[in-house]
Amino acid sequence: MTASPGSGGTVIVAGGGIGGLTTALSLHAIGRSVDVYESAEEIRALGVGINLLPHAVRELDALGLLDTLLDNAVSSTTLAYFTRHGQKIWDEPRGIAAGYRWPQLSIHRGTLQRILLDATVARLGGDHVRTAHHLTSFASNDDTAEAVFADRRTGSATAVRGAALIAADGIHSEARRQLHPDEGMPMWNGALLWRGVAERPPILDGRTLIWVGNPSQKFIAYPILDLPDGNQLVNFIAELRTDDRVLGERESWNRPGDLGDYLPAFEPWVFDWLDVPELLRAAPDTFVFPMVDRDPLERWTHGRMTLLGDAAHPMYPVGSNGASQAILDAATLAGCLRSHPDDLPLALRRYDEVRRPATAAIVLANRGHGPELPMQIVEERAPDGFDDIADVITPAEILQATEDYRITAGFALDALADGTSLSDRSY
Repeated sequence: MTASPGSGGTVIVAGGGIGGLTTALSLHAIGRSVDVYESAEEIRALGVGINLLPHAVRELDALGLLDTLLDNAVSSTTLAYFTRHGQKIWDEPRGIAAGYRWPQLSIHRGTLQRILLDATVARLGGDHVRTAHHLTSFASNDDTAEAVFADRRTGSATAVRGAALIAADGIHSEARRQLHPDEGMPMWNGALLWRGVAERPPILDGRTLIWVGNPSQKFIAYPILDLPDGNQLVNFIAELRTDDRVLGERESWNRPGDLGDYLPAFEPWVFDWLDVPELLRAAPDTFVFPMVDRDPLERWTHGRMTLLGDAAHPMYPVGSNGASQAILDAATLAGCLRSHPDDLPLALRRYDEVRRPATAAIVLANRGHGPELPMQIVEERAPDGFDDIADVITPAEILQATEDYRITAGFALDALADGTSLSDRSY
């Protein structure tokens, strides 16, 4: 094993995903020296589409990235819910259209990753981002944190010392495994998600996120990029629930899906406003992913090490919270370090105290029906459809379910009224 002393004031970030790169940018913005260590040999633009909620966009705006994001994303203005018969349950404004100061952005995950990586390299310098370094263990001492990385290219091990270690190394985090060696595989709720991207004419007004069906069988689609020919790149998720609850193998965002496994269930879903099977067939590739999470922890921070993003709070991909919450983690962490620059253990504890309860509430809400509760209510009350939605569910029921979730997820309109970045607040 070789030893790399690093800088006593350098913060080590394990993980070059959305959470890790946003952390690096956020800490650099408050004057911290940062080194990022990524397990993959190359940080590539992988995945499909994701949504960024307004409070996450606020933090990326504070990092000076909003214009670049706007050039590479679609600003969603409406969220619309439909039954499996294609009947509208309700719609609501989103982003700027809902009165927020920041948009809700739909973007390809790989594009967001590239934007964050380009900014990190430009601002920190390319020598501060090291790929092919997989975190294998850590230790927290009085004055430093030590992280041991295995070099995937050479097989050698390197011990790196710094002021703190931020473990943003994903749902299979080695730092979390060291703390909780008996936790095992993530927990699966039996739902499988087939995700893909297809070029097609705009759906409805080309700015609407659509959710169709119910928690047992659901279809989600939204545009992530406007194309020069008038078409759009449309991201979709086809979800089916099974009776299985045992995860046979480790999940991956990039496992190929088989059209024959999910298309037959959606063949009847042809509406006057959307042909679901046509859209599914239009995707050149799909990826299958089980809906998994982990139980909330009682503690993230251990001395000079803390968890962030999926390492800290893996949650079901419900309500556009996965990437958004990792971005909020990064901004809050920066605010805590800015508030307590000379006491990093205290800063990490404050970050833990602020973010852990907030994200635990989302994990648990997503295990219920989350923002999809009205869809389930309508399915139970009117499984064969309806003549008038007002006979099935009241606007008050819908508003309560959706607003309760916005409050839980931290993007209720009132909560963003002052516009202050989390990194600029006192903790």
